[in-house]
Amino acid sequence: MSNSFNYESLKLFYIGKQKDNNSYVPLVYQNKDLLTHAAIIGMTGSGKTGLGITILEEAAIDNIPSIIIDPKGDMTNLLLTFPNLQTSDFEPWIEEQEAINSGKTIQEFAQSRAELWKKGLEQDFQDISRIEKLKNSADYTIYTPGSDAGVQVSILSSFKAPSKEVLEDNELLVSLINSTVSSILALIEEKADSSSKESILLSSIFLNAFKEQKDLSLEELISLIVTPPFSKIGVFALETFFAQNDRLKLALKLNGIIANPAFSTWIEGEALDISKMLYDENGKAKVSIFSIAHLNDAQRMFFVTILLNQMVAWMRRQEGTTSLKALLYMDEIFGYFPPSSNPPSKQPMLTLLKQARSFGIGIVLSTQNPVDIDYKGLSNIGTWFIGRLQTKQDIDKVIDGLSGANQGINKAQIASLLSNLEKRNFVLNNVNDDGIKVFETRWALSYLKGPIPKDGIKKLMSEKKSLNNKEKISVNTSETKIDISKSIPKPILISNIGELYLYSSQNSNYYMQPYLICSGSVRFVNTSMQIDIEKNLKYKFYLDEKMEEVNFDEKEEFSDLKFETKEKANTNYYELPKFIQNERDLKQIEKDFSDYLYRNSKLTLYKIDSLKLSSKQEENLEDFKIRVQDRLNEKIDLEIEKLKNKYEKENSDFETKISKLYDKLDKEKREATASTTDTILDIGTSILGAFFGKSNAASSLGKIASGAKGANKILKEREDVKIVENEIAVLQEQKASLLNILETEVSKIKEENSISKFQIEEFYINPKRTDIYNLKLELLWQEQ
Repeated sequence: MSNSFNYESLKLFYIGKQKDNNSYVPLVYQNKDLLTHAAIIGMTGSGKTGLGITILEEAAIDNIPSIIIDPKGDMTNLLLTFPNLQTSDFEPWIEEQEAINSGKTIQEFAQSRAELWKKGLEQDFQDISRIEKLKNSADYTIYTPGSDAGVQVSILSSFKAPSKEVLEDNELLVSLINSTVSSILALIEEKADSSSKESILLSSIFLNAFKEQKDLSLEELISLIVTPPFSKIGVFALETFFAQNDRLKLALKLNGIIANPAFSTWIEGEALDISKMLYDENGKAKVSIFSIAHLNDAQRMFFVTILLNQMVAWMRRQEGTTSLKALLYMDEIFGYFPPSSNPPSKQPMLTLLKQARSFGIGIVLSTQNPVDIDYKGLSNIGTWFIGRLQTKQDIDKVIDGLSGANQGINKAQIASLLSNLEKRNFVLNNVNDDGIKVFETRWALSYLKGPIPKDGIKKLMSEKKSLNNKEKISVNTSETKIDISKSIPKPILISNIGELYLYSSQNSNYYMQPYLICSGSVRFVNTSMQIDIEKNLKYKFYLDEKMEEVNFDEKEEFSDLKFETKEKANTNYYELPKFIQNERDLKQIEKDFSDYLYRNSKLTLYKIDSLKLSSKQEENLEDFKIRVQDRLNEKIDLEIEKLKNKYEKENSDFETKISKLYDKLDKEKREATASTTDTILDIGTSILGAFFGKSNAASSLGKIASGAKGANKILKEREDVKIVENEIAVLQEQKASLLNILETEVSKIKEENSISKFQIEEFYINPKRTDIYNLKLELLWQEQ
């Protein structure tokens, strides 16, 4: 058999190799086992990072998206994939000092790296073509919050009102708010105790806004600290509980953070939208790496908490699934999940560990600090990878933690195995599997350079950032220029239209351009689809004194900004069109706006008729695609399960026959000669064993050697030995054919259930005339 196997076609992760007698067989891991989550523990140099990258590589090849939190910068190595393994590929990533230390030039050292990777892949049953497959299987992005080195990510959307699923779960809502508030207070180095008055005030502000389904920006939060939208906290008056002067000091501290020019990198870039970070428009999985090595401790905690909260909020919008839909990987949890304290990151991580499985999300946590993690909190983890540890104290702590999380483990056996582990070797304890294994991690397809600095990230992301910039909506610079000489004193309004002011500077003089704000509510109802949703629409329209009517097609959408109701001193204005002064004209505009909403408002939904699936209320296209993918994955799993049942007896018959023949062969050998022999390679045994859920198949067939060098050795001492070996060879070929059949049939199942095979159609729900109400016209004076 070839040394290259299509592991992913059978939904298997190839993560390493096991010793069987004096040789090795591949160790494969069913990807669905990650639904019970995994932990990787090992000292620096144990191979922990390589194992983590290996798991993420297998997920990418299997089209499973990953959200990766990278506090140290190692996981960015996933982008160092060189399909041709040429010296020139490695050269840009070789540090000069690294080459000097090895006594080589940069080119010579790069050549040695290329040769090392080729050799490593060959020794681990891998073909170089797997690198190309990995590179093309997923879309890779390095996000750098608080820095423009990679793709920038904005946290502005992080304070959006959560979905109704979260709002209806009061415990979860309070948990999300508390962790968000704690991370904000940690950012400004304030006491993050949930009983502090600062924490209670901020929590009350968030709770008040979210229950009204209002989003909050940082600027609005600062303003609401000074002037909260409530007069009491608990039974005490607001001023008694938290005096205004003290609130102002808190607001100034937070304002000092966001007023810093460096903070602009936190609010520019892509929205932190989990739905859009899982798949691209063609259904290709995304690998989203959040590199935070450049941040200080408070900033890291702030961002990690925000990201975990976004994961929780997104997760609760999803339907349950039994298939693995996404991975959340954190490369170092030290400090984020301690045993005896509650940093802001801990609560959302606990929520994910407890609930994510039901929604198809697998969590993988890694650490090199086994002493300072909360093993009780990690009790929901089903797979433990334990590598070399520094001290006996570390070993004892891990074993105690494991025994607390997993009853019935053999503590003495694990202690013995850990005390003799070599580099890149791990003890594997999987609750979905029988027994404890020791394996050596497979060679990574990515070049494991180590932490990539900012300039390296900038190089890797330059093309993607350039593409993102081109795709941004260009600012319309052709707007009419304001002529200051045409400004006038404030016009006297004779109509009853309300006035609002929007100032954007602290100038000595203000020049205000008039806009008409038209707002209204539109209700969309479809009883059979259980849709009943109200959308509050608000548009603004540029006004010019020469205008005779409003062109509603020239509307500008805008967010709910904080308007003022009084003008400032030294404010200058521009002329209004005549219809603003006429009540009859304004009534007609309101009627025309109602007609416009009736003709043009529609609720866009999505459907796939062949699957009898349609989008739900407030489900966007990205979430609908993810739900479709979940249903297809479940169908794939069901079909593969049927395939297993169909061929399981055939595989079992092969194993029984081969095992009996090896018994017979051993007997014939003993009679013929005392010499030691290698027998036929059977890598397929371990693959088929894992596929059929018999992970110990290779061990149970310990008589089957796995050294490739013995593949063609046939003893010639006696004719009956040759006959038995020929019979084994025939059965091995038949078994290889079974593996090929399974790979082909599974690939066919996956191809037939690919989301790309299904056409997503749009359809619409239109409002009735009576479903348009709360119409309102206002005059906005906006500073130019």
